[in-house]
Amino acid sequence: MGKRGPQNPFGEWTVYEGADGYFHGRIYMGVKADGSEDRRHVMYRDRDRAVREMRRLEKLRDAGQVAKAGKVPTVAQWMRTWLDTIAPRTAQQSTVDEIYRPKVERWIIPRLGQHKLDRLLPEHVDDFYTWLPQQGLSSKSVLLIHQILSRALKMAVRRQVVARNVASSTYVEAPTHRDGEIEPLSQTDARRILDLAHVLPNGARWSVALALGLRQGEALGMRWGCIDLQAGTLRVFQVKRTRYQHGCEDAHECGAEWHRAACAMPCKRHKKRCPTPCRPDCRFHAQHCPKRLGGEWEFKVPKGGKARTLSIPAPLIRELKAHWRKQRKLREVAGEAWTDMDLCFPNSLGMPLEPHDDWADWKWLCKAAGVRDARLHDARHTAATLLLEQGVDIRVVQEILGHSTLAVTKRYTKYRELHQAGALSLVT
Repeated sequence: MGKRGPQNPFGEWTVYEGADGYFHGRIYMGVKADGSEDRRHVMYRDRDRAVREMRRLEKLRDAGQVAKAGKVPTVAQWMRTWLDTIAPRTAQQSTVDEIYRPKVERWIIPRLGQHKLDRLLPEHVDDFYTWLPQQGLSSKSVLLIHQILSRALKMAVRRQVVARNVASSTYVEAPTHRDGEIEPLSQTDARRILDLAHVLPNGARWSVALALGLRQGEALGMRWGCIDLQAGTLRVFQVKRTRYQHGCEDAHECGAEWHRAACAMPCKRHKKRCPTPCRPDCRFHAQHCPKRLGGEWEFKVPKGGKARTLSIPAPLIRELKAHWRKQRKLREVAGEAWTDMDLCFPNSLGMPLEPHDDWADWKWLCKAAGVRDARLHDARHTAATLLLEQGVDIRVVQEILGHSTLAVTKRYTKYRELHQAGALSLVT
């Protein structure tokens, strides 16, 4: 063993030059879960760097910010662990698969994934946030990526995988984003849509959307058993499909036909942005597996964690009664092929309507009615705006929409006055 280097006065860490030409640092960090001593070891070519690392570890230990002993994962490894095993417990699986995962695979991992989790520095995160807008991402997308990264690192700190969250406000300023002005439909445009909606099998679904402002999953999850047409009340739940899972032995090979490769640059196929390419060990696309599991429809409480009861205006009650009679005739035509799930707005065989088909109906209505190409969520904004401008108390509107905070509902108070009363009269 080579010559001993500097050490602290209590002998809890030391640096020495080994026979291999490296400077080795060893430090006592505490006690492991099994009762044995937790001693850490580092090695560098430069003595000063080894000393600095010892002093850094000493400060973390004294501050009670010691990460668990063992090999520290890379950012890529931890982000995928968080997506696969942690995030689905608190977020909807569709949110994880359709929002979190594309952001992680497309932006976070390619730029930060190679760093060890304990070697990720605030400077790396700052550079990352500066780089993202240069790739054409909006301020809203940059903020969402920051929230995903910070949430994953926060969980890493809780589980003592790493000592600090370098994406927290302590180290990095969060990217700024200001929500754009929401543009609800005018009452005239809403009237045009409703006048045309009766030609669709589930035309009353759009009366519900524009009168009560239900989210898509809540509207598609409406059941006759949750509606009291005599009392004029509706108990709101939502319908969601459970996640598909591979039932085969080799998930990667099973989905080979569906793996997405990175588009050549410049890509001329996609108008906005190329789809996220699959990673080399992709095990997704379970919906195409011939032995797939899952995919069942489930009724759940809405976003926010609790069901809510709404009052149904009299014109909408009449609309729902007419829709029930219309649906009864469709059931007779379908015969034994009909699956009775008690849904108000099912497909032609009684099963829940696929969200994409529901979205397509809305887009068709907007185009056929000569209305601007509005988002499906704009129907919810329209309902909220009309209720507020009709004079309904904002806290009542918050309860109707199921917003978690009043601050979200207040965004709807900024819009122009429509000078037309009777928002709920749209459904007459």
